[in-house]
Amino acid sequence: MTLAVAPIPYEEYLHFIADRPVSYLQCPSWASVKEGWTSEHLGWRDRSGTVVGVGLVLHRDIPLLRRPLAFLVEGPVVDWAQRPLQEWLTPLVEHLRRRRAIGVRLGPPLELHRWDAATVKDGLGTGRRLGDLAPDLTDPLGARVVEELTAAGWARVTGGSYGSAPRSFHVPLTGRTPEQLLGAMNQQWRRAIRKAEKAGVVVERGGFADLADFHRLYQVTAARDGFVGHPLEYFQRSWTALSTEGEQRIRLYLARHEGEVLAGMLVVTVGGLAGYTYGGSASHKREVYPSNAVHWQIIRDLLAEGADVYDMRGVDDTLDPDQPRFGILRFKLGTGGCVIENVGDWELPLQPVLHRGAMAAIGLYGLVPAARSAWDSVRSRLARWPVRRRVAQASVSAR
Repeated sequence: MTLAVAPIPYEEYLHFIADRPVSYLQCPSWASVKEGWTSEHLGWRDRSGTVVGVGLVLHRDIPLLRRPLAFLVEGPVVDWAQRPLQEWLTPLVEHLRRRRAIGVRLGPPLELHRWDAATVKDGLGTGRRLGDLAPDLTDPLGARVVEELTAAGWARVTGGSYGSAPRSFHVPLTGRTPEQLLGAMNQQWRRAIRKAEKAGVVVERGGFADLADFHRLYQVTAARDGFVGHPLEYFQRSWTALSTEGEQRIRLYLARHEGEVLAGMLVVTVGGLAGYTYGGSASHKREVYPSNAVHWQIIRDLLAEGADVYDMRGVDDTLDPDQPRFGILRFKLGTGGCVIENVGDWELPLQPVLHRGAMAAIGLYGLVPAARSAWDSVRSRLARWPVRRRVAQASVSAR
């Protein structure tokens, strides 16, 4: 084996990804954001000792088993074209076996298929899905990695509460001007940008203190769209962690109209890849188009800085305009970008029997948010009962 995998120092990891287009989920500081997980920063070294790849591994211990599942979300960060797949993965698996992991899941950050905005728009229809359309591009490297993963016994993962985005929406920036990008947008987007400017919408950069304004809008969006959002503390922790890697790593954009914050978005940039992570908008004053204004300012800033891609993150695969889930794709299509189907998440059981049990436990706990929330609430109330406190205090005193 020509490569060896072992933990590497934080600074060495950070230096390796500095100029590479990397998902923020592989940033070394992201480990401190994920409470309840343990982590390690791994490096692949060749025979000369040079680091040729890195990966942030998050370990999730399974109750009772006290053995972890290992996750490399949208990673590892390696040159998949440089070496055969097994040269990267065999030493990784050996390392995780030594860590007594019962399984490993990873998500190679590679494109598999691409559909241009025009192709997607032409394919819209009742009951239609993205897979019904022939892609404009099939990436040969992504296809090769899928074949090699399958041959090596890895299984594609679908669904789950934590993992890589199966599809994302990209706005390519390399070699383009603001005029070209604006011209590629549909009429509705161009009109929205003009109306926002005419109405006096101002987009500005915010800081840690402005996260509360962002979170208020995020909560409004969560209630409107029917998802369970993160608490403010999660975003404060994310800001603090990612900011340690550089002032421009994480950014907050806010749209104000007549002094009122109407939209806010968080963007994380690594190398030439800028990823929209979370956003929120008010349910009123939609006619001044604050969200369009924010995205347009983000795109112009990234273009001026030489970024390669603005990743607007996930979209659903439905092409049915009557489906509520189509709304996000409709909005993003207006930018004139493209839909990307990623290679996706792949999993390898290292202890098959234990792995099946762990997956069943996760299915009961992790994939039913309402049940999990109810159980956590009951457990929290039980912990506050006076009898429970007296017992705990007596136990402490006995020690």
